[in-house]
Amino acid sequence: MKLEFIYIVLFIALTVSCGSNEKDPEIKIEPQFLNSHPTDGESNVSELITSIELFFNENITLVTPHGITLNGNPILEARPGIQKNLKISLPTLKSSTTYTLLIPQNKVKGPSGILISKEIKVTFTTESISERTYSQEVQNVMNYLKSLYGKKTISGTMAKVNWNIEEAEWVHTQTGKYPALNCFDFIHHIYSPANWIDYSNTTEVENWWSLNGLVAAMWHWNVPANNGEHSFYYGKKPEETLFDVRKISDPNSPEYKLMIKDIDIISGYLKLLQDKNIPVIWRPLHEAAGNTNSYPGGRGWFWWGANGPEPFIELWKLMFDRMTNYHELNNLIWVWTSQGNDPDWYPGDNYVDIVGTDIYPETNVHDSQIVQFNKVKNIVSSKKMIALSECGGIPDPNKMFEKGDTWLWFMPWYGGHTRDDKINGTGYWKTIMDNQYVITREEMPNLK
Repeated sequence: MKLEFIYIVLFIALTVSCGSNEKDPEIKIEPQFLNSHPTDGESNVSELITSIELFFNENITLVTPHGITLNGNPILEARPGIQKNLKISLPTLKSSTTYTLLIPQNKVKGPSGILISKEIKVTFTTESISERTYSQEVQNVMNYLKSLYGKKTISGTMAKVNWNIEEAEWVHTQTGKYPALNCFDFIHHIYSPANWIDYSNTTEVENWWSLNGLVAAMWHWNVPANNGEHSFYYGKKPEETLFDVRKISDPNSPEYKLMIKDIDIISGYLKLLQDKNIPVIWRPLHEAAGNTNSYPGGRGWFWWGANGPEPFIELWKLMFDRMTNYHELNNLIWVWTSQGNDPDWYPGDNYVDIVGTDIYPETNVHDSQIVQFNKVKNIVSSKKMIALSECGGIPDPNKMFEKGDTWLWFMPWYGGHTRDDKINGTGYWKTIMDNQYVITREEMPNLK
């Protein structure tokens, strides 16, 4: 009897064992939402962010229609990122505002087809910004730039040396379209007025603005050089200058008095444009850091950056204060130019409206410049719009918006940088000006 019982037990065990070799049905689990950037509940988020990213534990896809909303308003563009993230484009945001992004339930699925059964909600609040007092035209321009940022890029050209639109005219001749922005230069202010240069004659700028073009200006600031001439380069060569920017701290010094005198002269020219209701995208004291942080012994190549960030920032703030408060200029949009490795040179959020960077690639000149874009973006914590304030080859706009270096505008330097086929040239300009991401002057609204 015991033996029979043992056989029965063994038979049952074998039967169960054989049955267990059959494949169990696959257990499918829905994807898990992990976190987001910006994170849920985050405050002081830049109003300039153009997208929000959601991260999951596995690759996901969206069900269409997806029904995603931001504060109850439909989101039009949302697509999975490279791997386990979902990138959602945002409309232009406002400061001091709380936003809630909502993805309805059953709209996100994993590779197995299982849907996330719960809604996904992310709430964040944009930072409070103390706004400067702008002229109405400047406010119109700033609003327009913010509405474009991350969605389009503005085409630009640089005046050939000083006060003209020669490169813009060349682009128009080659392509049938004008760039939307033209940058002028006060490089020869020490000679003005003369029969060949007179910055008090604003006709060229007035005409450009009247046709809806954006006006930008910079200043290669010439000071007395070692040989009695003038230069903006710092060095020991006879044609360069040893002008000491550190004297900005000494109001009794000849250097300080000259800096104030020149700032007042340029302010007078800018006041002429303000009187004609012309806003100016103003980019002074550019490339200040130079090679300071690029290699041991590197330094600024312009005199305003030759002695480090402290006197440069002091000069920037003095210029800002004198132009804004003393001369009461409210038609300026201030652009600081970053080298991408110079956070100590940043004058501060209250003294800068836009950040630019200058890039002259020697190879693959039309590639995305996302690495440099992100370096600058990190310096200002995404708080400022970023422009390609000077360049050689213009990055391919399709690559820009694919990789994420969504420059507010691009502006190749004059001459060969604009016209040479090895850098840009006729064929490439035709392609650029027809690109869906590029704004030309013909597409510019009336911002008056």
